[in-house]
Amino acid sequence: MIKAHNIYKNFGELEVLKGVSLEVAPREIVSIVGASGAGKTTLLQILGTLDRTSDPQKHNSSLIINGEDVTRLNDSKLSAFRNQQIGFIFQFHQLLPEFTALENVCIPGMIQGKSMATMHKKGLELMSFFGLKDRTGHKPSQLSGGEQQRVAVARALINDPSVVFADEPSGNLDSRNATELHQLFLRLRDELGQTFVVVTHNKELAELADRKLTMVDGNISL
Repeated sequence: MIKAHNIYKNFGELEVLKGVSLEVAPREIVSIVGASGAGKTTLLQILGTLDRTSDPQKHNSSLIINGEDVTRLNDSKLSAFRNQQIGFIFQFHQLLPEFTALENVCIPGMIQGKSMATMHKKGLELMSFFGLKDRTGHKPSQLSGGEQQRVAVARALINDPSVVFADEPSGNLDSRNATELHQLFLRLRDELGQTFVVVTHNKELAELADRKLTMVDGNISL
């Protein structure tokens, strides 16, 4: 599913990633842990194509996602690939307050050019799967924190992504809602075959993953 080789990232003179290599298999949940400043979020952003590796030719870097080396794509093709192949879940759900829960879920599909009818049908199916069928017409401000995050998960899945990247997905939730979200990831892996890469400080979520990677000083500790 994901094969990253020799990923470097510099911000000026600061070297944040120092030749990271990793692989993620289909239907696998991989957690990435480490101290603040270790490079976890930077790595997640590069794996999720939100940022690019530094000097890929110099370092012989490659990032293959679902068979495509995304380091070779131009910006427009990379944006299309991201919309079609990748889902994102963030600590702060990033729902648009002026839209209903269902409309928020459907937005990535609309960006892809799919019809409103098709997206509404798929969105309703996902929200029912997540126990939100009675909340489709509610605005984000009318939802609890746990409901908002489940809407964000549904939005991440609306385009049937190959992989979902999550950055501290339970960091803004209380313990009960965090546990429910963690169990939801396991259910999505088992029932839908979803692949996840999760950056987290939550020990429970990190240990629930199929594999835990620890970052230290810009690289994965062996």
